[in-house]
Amino acid sequence: MKRPIVIGVTGGSGSGKTTVSRTIFEKFSDLSILLLEQDYYYKDQSHLPFEERLKTNYDHPFAFDNDRFISDLESLIAYKSIDQPVYDYAKHTRSDQTIHREPKEVIIVEGILILEDERLRELMDIKVYVDTDDDIRIIRRIKRDIEERGRTLDSVIQQYLSVVKPMHHQFVEPTKKFADIIIPEGGKNQVAIDLMTTKIASILSESNKA
Repeated sequence: MKRPIVIGVTGGSGSGKTTVSRTIFEKFSDLSILLLEQDYYYKDQSHLPFEERLKTNYDHPFAFDNDRFISDLESLIAYKSIDQPVYDYAKHTRSDQTIHREPKEVIIVEGILILEDERLRELMDIKVYVDTDDDIRIIRRIKRDIEERGRTLDSVIQQYLSVVKPMHHQFVEPTKKFADIIIPEGGKNQVAIDLMTTKIASILSESNKA
């Protein structure tokens, strides 16, 4: 069987990378396709006291179990099924549950730091960076966290200024140089998304001919 096409989609929190990933997914829904999200691969912290888990910086590369993430992605590329971990945000550690995932011909890998690890980058055929201004990202994050996660305005702003923004500029934004395609303003940039999906379709077409 031919090797699956792996598409990496990254960008800062609130950039619109999830919208872009879902757009790709829906655009090629007639194909065998799956979405693998880095957020499921935060490290297991069950060995730590709960008070220590509360201090976790989820925007730092050390928060992710990239060894497991890479191993699972390599298995899917080899057409082997995986049991994807599930993260329990209430307990700030990995859940006992898993999600069984079957291999597909197209794999979308999504997360804020998927281009930070060279081992992950080397597994991707197309690397997409969703580039959105800080002001827009914080507005989107405030709206999402208040409406969907029941958080207060003060807590969202404090976390953004103290953790999310500095981590973005230190670790996420520098990975833009590794991207093949940069999409300004995320899911609202229809022209860029159309160009990207056309490029992906071209690569899939070439792959099918090989």
